[in-house]
Amino acid sequence: MRAAVSVIAEKGTAGLRMSDIAARAGMSTGHILYHFGKKDRLLLEVLAWSQADLWVRFQRAADEAASPAEKLDLFVRFYLPTHQGDERYALWTQVLAQHHDEAGRQVLTELLDGWDERLEAILREGRELGHFADVDLPEFTVRAVAMLSGLSEDVMFGRSRWRHASPHAFALAALERELLPARNTA
Repeated sequence: MRAAVSVIAEKGTAGLRMSDIAARAGMSTGHILYHFGKKDRLLLEVLAWSQADLWVRFQRAADEAASPAEKLDLFVRFYLPTHQGDERYALWTQVLAQHHDEAGRQVLTELLDGWDERLEAILREGRELGHFADVDLPEFTVRAVAMLSGLSEDVMFGRSRWRHASPHAFALAALERELLPARNTA
């Protein structure tokens, strides 16, 4: 997996060859093909492996966060690509663009649902502690993740609007407008 990630980071998914991964891993191409069958399956497995690693890092950071608002901030940071050529997000877009069999669709559904579940847990905690407004969790989650996905596409495309503005700050402000209870100033 590490060899595949390394080669993908260097060559991208379009230029990826199984022989490159095999050489990097010190294995034969046949060995790689035996485990993954084809390039599409390899990319899906690498994405799942990468996502599991990301979620472990997210959970560690969230466990140290002092409040649901800090966890929300972390969620946005971990969701959005870090730069225009972000390899992790490029891998997502390549894998999502492929035609998948039922098993592949199930893997992707579980990965995508994982984001929703993590966001809903943060929202639920914030609501229970009185830090967040009482929003419809499934509906808010769909809108939030759709917004983050759209922002991610903008960042990956290199839209000029994000050269001098922070997509992270924009997303967080949009989410907080609905989530943070109005403060009584009277």
